[in-house]
Amino acid sequence: AMTMEIHYTKHAAAYANNLKDAARDEKVDTSKPLEDVMKNISKYSVKMRNNGGGHYNHELFWKIMSPKGGGEPTGDLAKAIAADFGSFAAFKTKFEDAAKARFGSGWAWLSVDANKKLVVSSTPNQDNPLMDVADVNGTPILGLDVWEHAYYLKYQNRRPDY
Repeated sequence: AMTMEIHYTKHAAAYANNLKDAARDEKVDTSKPLEDVMKNISKYSVKMRNNGGGHYNHELFWKIMSPKGGGEPTGDLAKAIAADFGSFAAFKTKFEDAAKARFGSGWAWLSVDANKKLVVSSTPNQDNPLMDVADVNGTPILGLDVWEHAYYLKYQNRRPDY
């Protein structure tokens, strides 16, 4: 509980506040979706990249969490996972490997690519698959924050356990 409280009220709040400053400074039209900025992030400052990504990533992170969540998916998502990874177990292994292998801080992602296929990737820092600088592009549907602030109080330096 304390990790989530600190994560939400300190780290994520800082990204949101700093994004407002960056948007003002760079005269970004905030009536348009943040995804539009992410898709062209190479045209913006490092401040916009870090804080825009940090805000977008954390907003998705909060939305996908649920106290009653977890377990194996059903329906269309289950079918897509089976088609694109072979099985849910294979997907989990690939996703966990992406999270564990991220050097330093970053994120592991499940995204839908331009061909409507599911892909697993990892990005450094506050980058995400929407960004034109990402190695693997797509629309994120699941993101795992592997910055130490997301797990340090419980897991310390044991990211694989997280």
